[in-house]
Amino acid sequence: MFKRYFHDIVIAVESIVSNKLKSILTALGIIFGVAAVISMLAIGKGAQQEILDQIKMVGVNNILISPVIEEDTESSEEGEKQQNKFSRGLTILDVDAIKENIPSVQRISPEIAYTSSVVMNGIKYSAKLVGVTNDYFGLYNLPLQSGGFFNDYQELHGIQVCIIGANIRSRFFSRLDPIGQYIKFDGIWLKVIGVLEKTNVSLTGFEDAGINVYNDNIYIPVKTMLMRYQNRALANTRILRDAISFPGMGGMGRRMVVATPTTAVTGKVNYHQLDRIVVQVTETEQLSPTSELLSRMMFRRHLGVKDYEITVPELLLKQQQRTKDIFNIVLGAIASISLVVGGIGIMNIMFASVMERIKEIGTRMAIGAKKMDIVVQFLSEAVLISVSGGFIGVVLGIILSVLIEKIADINTIVTPFSVIVAFGVSAAVGVIFGYSPAKRASERDPIESLRYE
Repeated sequence: MFKRYFHDIVIAVESIVSNKLKSILTALGIIFGVAAVISMLAIGKGAQQEILDQIKMVGVNNILISPVIEEDTESSEEGEKQQNKFSRGLTILDVDAIKENIPSVQRISPEIAYTSSVVMNGIKYSAKLVGVTNDYFGLYNLPLQSGGFFNDYQELHGIQVCIIGANIRSRFFSRLDPIGQYIKFDGIWLKVIGVLEKTNVSLTGFEDAGINVYNDNIYIPVKTMLMRYQNRALANTRILRDAISFPGMGGMGRRMVVATPTTAVTGKVNYHQLDRIVVQVTETEQLSPTSELLSRMMFRRHLGVKDYEITVPELLLKQQQRTKDIFNIVLGAIASISLVVGGIGIMNIMFASVMERIKEIGTRMAIGAKKMDIVVQFLSEAVLISVSGGFIGVVLGIILSVLIEKIADINTIVTPFSVIVAFGVSAAVGVIFGYSPAKRASERDPIESLRYE
C-alpha cells in the first residue's frame, strides 16, 4: 500500500521544494510555536528543580522555631497584661524538653550564629560562626568532604574545634590539608576537624525559609559557642535578677516585680539564647501535627509569651512550587496557542493551494488517480511542512532556553519529554489542519476541475 502512495508523497515534496518561500512562511507559526513551548517548559522545569534543590537544602521534614523580637508597640492595656509574664526566650532547655517529650522528633539541633572575622597568616575574611550539634549536618544534608564531625567529648565540654565550609577552605587552605590546622575567629583559635562539601544551589531570597549559605560558615559545638563567644541567657538572667525588688515592709509586706521582655529589653535587643531550633520529624505526614504539638508546648514553656515563631520550610516551598506550576501551565497554554495559530495558517495556505491547483487535481483524477491519492498528496504536504517546522522549532527552542539562562539568569532545563511533546503536537497539527483541505481537494469533480479557469 505504501508503494502505491509513495508517488503521491513525492509529488507533495516536489510542491514544497518548488515553493520554498511559501512553505517557509507557512511553517513559521509551527516553528515559533514549538520553540515557545520548549522554552516555556524548560523555564518551568528549571523552576521546579530549583524548588526541589531548596527543599533539600532546608532539610526534609524540618520544622524551624525562630525567636521573635518586637519593638515596644503594645497598648497600655496589653502592656499591663504582659507585665505579669516573663519568658527567657529560646534556650537549650527548650531543646531538651522537645527531645524528651515529642516522640515523632528524629533529629533536633539548636543554632547560634555569630558574625565576625577570621584571621590566618595575615588574611582577614568576614564569616559566620554557627554553634550547632552533630544532628545539624543530618538535618540539612551536609556531607563531609574530609575529616569528621564532633565527638561526644567535644560537644559535652565545649572544646575549641570547628568544621569549615568549602569557601573558607579555598580562602585559607588552598594549598594544604586543613584537617588539624588552626584558624583564628574573633581572637580565639579553633582546630579544624572537618570540611564540608561545596553546595552549588542558588539560595538568593530564601534565607528566611531557613536556608544558610553553608560554604561561608564555620561550625562549632553549641557548648563552645556558649562558653567562648556569646550566651545571651546570662544577660537575660541578670535582667531578671535586677528586676526583683524588695520594698519596705511598712504595711506593704514583701513584694516581687518581675520584668517583662518588653520592659526589660527595649528596642530590638535579642534576649534569646538560641537563634533557631531545627526539628526534624520522621515522616512528612507528621509535620502538621508535630507543629501543633510544638506550638502548644512552647506556649506553656514560655508562660504565654509568644516570642517565637514556628514555620515549616518544606510546606512553604511546596506551596511556592504549586504556585509556580500553575504559572508554568498558563505560560505553556499561551505558548501552545502559537501552535494552533500555526495550524490555522497551514490550513489556510493548503486551502489556497487547492484552489491554485484545481486543474492539476482534475488532470490526476482523469488519468486514474483515486480520491485517496489526492488526500495523501495534500495531507503529506501539510504534515511535511509541520514536521519540518517542528524540527526547526526544536532547535530554536533549545537555543532560546540557553539564551534565557545566560541573559536573564533563569535556570532552564530542556527535557526529552518537552521535545517529544512539542514535536508530537506539531505533527498532529499538520494532520488535523491538513486533512480538511486534502479532503476538499479529493471531493472535487474531475470534469469541473479540468474546465476551471
